[in-house]
Amino acid sequence: MMNYYKTGQFAKLANVSERTIRYYDKIGLLKPSFVMENGYRQYSDLDLLKLQKILSLKHLGFSIEEIFPMVMDNTDLKESFDLQIDLIEDKMSHLQSLKDALKRASQAPDLSWNMILSLVQLSNEETNIIEQYKNAKNLNDRICLHEKYSTNKQGWFNWLFEKIDFSKVNRLLELGCGNGKLWQENKIDLRNREIFLSDISDGMVDEVRTKLGSDFNCIVVNAEKIPFKNAYFDTIIANHVLFYLNDLNQGLKEIDRVLKPNGIFYCSTYGKEHMKEITELVQNFDSRINLSNHSLYDIFGLDNGEAILKPYFNNIERMDYHDSLEITESKPLIDYIMSCHGNQNEILGPRLAEFKEYIEAILKENNKIIVTKQAGLFKARH
Repeated sequence: MMNYYKTGQFAKLANVSERTIRYYDKIGLLKPSFVMENGYRQYSDLDLLKLQKILSLKHLGFSIEEIFPMVMDNTDLKESFDLQIDLIEDKMSHLQSLKDALKRASQAPDLSWNMILSLVQLSNEETNIIEQYKNAKNLNDRICLHEKYSTNKQGWFNWLFEKIDFSKVNRLLELGCGNGKLWQENKIDLRNREIFLSDISDGMVDEVRTKLGSDFNCIVVNAEKIPFKNAYFDTIIANHVLFYLNDLNQGLKEIDRVLKPNGIFYCSTYGKEHMKEITELVQNFDSRINLSNHSLYDIFGLDNGEAILKPYFNNIERMDYHDSLEITESKPLIDYIMSCHGNQNEILGPRLAEFKEYIEAILKENNKIIVTKQAGLFKARH
């Protein structure tokens, strides 16, 4: 039997202030199950579970804007608890490491500068736990949309793997390997080969190391400062990475430096038509929304990529991947939109229920949303 509570009872039960409950109601994060004719709010046991998740995520360090999409749907209760357990365990592990380091420092006869610096860095690492979760979730949401609704059934990662000439590979570096998707389903003979999978995110590297085991060398690398000697690799891959570099020219200089003479550099990117319908869809809902702070294809895209690569490489070949999306469900699309790198969380967060109705009305009218994809690969030789 479902129990219902007035605002004051609900707040007391959850050990929060009535002001907090009213604020969550006002911004649309936690609406009551129903409102009586006299205006009194009635909250249910299900609302209490939702509030528990909100409070837990807020305590773990998520912002209100980030919490909105995470509590939008009535997700499986076990899944919700498992997520919170994983994040709490990561945080506990970090706090235990910090405690151990503080104990060592307190017992040390002489406190060195390196020990102090280590403590400062360790203290700051707590925020990385949440950032790593966000990065992994956002990447998975983006990959999921493409895997589920792409019309090209070969799939991007299979196509990309097929384009790599492994007969020339003895020592390979992938920059920005993400969750290691390129290597999960595509097997390669690793005898007499060294494969280095790298990412700037510690969390991504840990995930890849767990998934792929010891067959690959999994390391944290900043593409603008690659920690290998000159002419070390005969093949380098940067899959949708170059447009994220802070200094693209510096990154290309480093890639040029560590690539052997006659080595091959594979780098993928987008064209200006890529996913344009999704941008139009969200801006028709609210013109203030930008899904990216920068147009990635302007930084390094299919149209300007060859010119950007020319100072460093010869014999540049462009290969286009032909595909589109036919989206038939609202949730994967909304998850994708909320994973973007723009201001959508801030604007859409309080209006997610309304936005979901907007998407579902479009799907009801058209049966599906067709989205252009324009992606491709440059194969550049020294």
